[in-house]
Amino acid sequence: MVKCTLEYEGGLHCRLEHGPSGAVVSTDAPVDNHGKGESFSPTDLMCVATAACMTTIMGIYAQEHGLDLRGLRMEVVKEMAANPRRIAKIGIDIYVPLAEGNPYAEELERCCVSSPAMQSLNAEVKVERRWHWEG
Repeated sequence: MVKCTLEYEGGLHCRLEHGPSGAVVSTDAPVDNHGKGESFSPTDLMCVATAACMTTIMGIYAQEHGLDLRGLRMEVVKEMAANPRRIAKIGIDIYVPLAEGNPYAEELERCCVSSPAMQSLNAEVKVERRWHWEG
């Protein structure tokens, strides 16, 4: 179990602290929802955390199979819906430093789909993954 804390600082800003490490992240409401967009919005964090979870699971797989995924990167785009306001779609471009058709491609793709964050998202959230093999 991991304990984190959140402190509301006013002005739609929150300070989040990771208990075990003391790492701090700040949030602000987005410009289209009464904020100034001065930091990640909570829903931005949710989307990028999904991508980070995918990357972590891919990294574990890579370590177990002697692959070097340094340089792997993802670009994440969030689309919101109204009524109720929620994340409607997460678009993720995945840039992998391996050649297209490599023998690990299918398993790396499976790592993304089976990541804990993906398994935790509401089924109504559409996640589009686009793979770019750059090796």
